[in-house]
Amino acid sequence: MSASAAARLTALMTRPYKYLRLEWNDELAALRVRTYVKPIQCYSLAGLTEMQRVLDDIASSPGLVRHLVLSSDVTGVFNFGGDLSLFVLLIRARDLDSLRMYGRRCIDMVWWLENASNRGVHTTVLVQGDTLGGGLESVMPFHKVIFERSAQAGFPEVLFNLFPGMGAWNFVIRKAGFSIANEMILSGRLYTAEQLYRRHLVDVVVDDGDGEAAIETVLNTVHPRLRGTLAALEARRLAMPITYEMLLAIVDQWTECALTLGDRDLRLMERLARAQVRKAGDASREGAVAEIKRLELDTAWDEERTGITEWSALG
Repeated sequence: MSASAAARLTALMTRPYKYLRLEWNDELAALRVRTYVKPIQCYSLAGLTEMQRVLDDIASSPGLVRHLVLSSDVTGVFNFGGDLSLFVLLIRARDLDSLRMYGRRCIDMVWWLENASNRGVHTTVLVQGDTLGGGLESVMPFHKVIFERSAQAGFPEVLFNLFPGMGAWNFVIRKAGFSIANEMILSGRLYTAEQLYRRHLVDVVVDDGDGEAAIETVLNTVHPRLRGTLAALEARRLAMPITYEMLLAIVDQWTECALTLGDRDLRLMERLARAQVRKAGDASREGAVAEIKRLELDTAWDEERTGITEWSALG
């Protein structure tokens, strides 16, 4: 590795992360990202910001990272998806702009992953435990999706009169077909790893505890033929393209739908958020969730105004 590449890698690995844990495999040029978001393992604004900074660092150093691997460090949970506590705050405040900003940050992350093959990066995700809504949406663009057998996933948004608005329709239709997308999104039910595998949304199902070995197998299989694999994956993406404009239009519709939610829907979202805090093992922070979300929102808007955060909307 050249001196300049080593310096760029050091900068990437030594950023102060609060919700991510990074590991580096020099032999395979593989970056492992483990998420650990408190008090709820979801896509909070703060967690999204950290993840986007990692992705932007990768993009700014072409060729440095050849494999990106994502997993969770929270036992029993991969990702609960959308930040329900934040949604309730913003919907009650009728804050359309902040809801749209949140949605845009979600699709910026998804869009980066959608374009990873064009960036020379092969992506692998390991799901251990529950993944709901936006958590499952974020899994869909990965090149290789691994589930441990006890993991379950689904799109529950319809249960509180919302829908998954950050790419679910687009990616599920592309991978599994319209009828399966229709079934999954409109039913709100959860699916086992095996059921998702049979629907072609999961590539590999392994016994609990074998996920790490499965990651190693994927990396060692793909790496010797990485250039050809990435070229083929890019051709596959171009054969059935998803556009940023399409994702953004759906986010706008999701935002408008969110503002129509009634008090019953919001109470259900609050109850689910409390359950998620307990599931993630941080019930002591339950009472502080609302204040944490306000602080995250203020920070996000400060970043918007000062231009600290750079997005990858152009791919």
